[in-house]
Amino acid sequence: MNKNHVEAMADVRDMYMAHTVFRREFSLLPQLVRDVAPGDAKRAEIVGAHADMLCDTLHLHHEGEDLLLWPRLIERGGEEAAAIVPTMEVQHHAIEEAHAAVVALLPDWRRTGRGGDQLADALEHLRAALIEHMAMEEAEILPLAERYVTAAEWNELGEHGMGKTPKKQLPLAFGLVMYEGDPEVIKAVLAHAPLPARLLMPIIGPRLFAAHAKRVHGTATPPRIGAGAR
Repeated sequence: MNKNHVEAMADVRDMYMAHTVFRREFSLLPQLVRDVAPGDAKRAEIVGAHADMLCDTLHLHHEGEDLLLWPRLIERGGEEAAAIVPTMEVQHHAIEEAHAAVVALLPDWRRTGRGGDQLADALEHLRAALIEHMAMEEAEILPLAERYVTAAEWNELGEHGMGKTPKKQLPLAFGLVMYEGDPEVIKAVLAHAPLPARLLMPIIGPRLFAAHAKRVHGTATPPRIGAGAR
């Protein structure tokens, strides 16, 4: 793969930002569900819509890795990749099963506000599997990606997720990231966006997240997870 000697390689810092969002929001979700009074369908719909959005985002995130990251690492990463990628695939399968259990319970709870304890337990299970996976991915996979995946190929991961996310949801999704995101990395990510998005997203994203967080969490500034949780 001689071209990699002259091509820029992956800047994986955006993956840490995505993981911070997942750590924060999936850690807060079980208690958010438990705090909804049984039968309070109005509140359940607000929290449930938030959970549904996060579950969709997580699914797209892992789908991108399955399609675009694991095959390249296996092809190029030799014994190092062969030793860890199969574990990543097994963990993705376990997360997908936990994810499916949550998604199966969400619609009825959103509609009725009943069955919250069962849903919260399923979210706890999903969170535990996700936290373990992300820690291992950061320790083992991201260093390999920096060596074996080009910047252009890495950008395809983000494009995969954005391409399948409803356009109207993208500014809020960016706000979720910006809440704890490194401004330098955010600027690097936006460098690939069209000019209007580069100008508007840093203004609109945080405002949308603040309003969304106030509605979901009861505060525009929910507890931050930060880098220390890695």
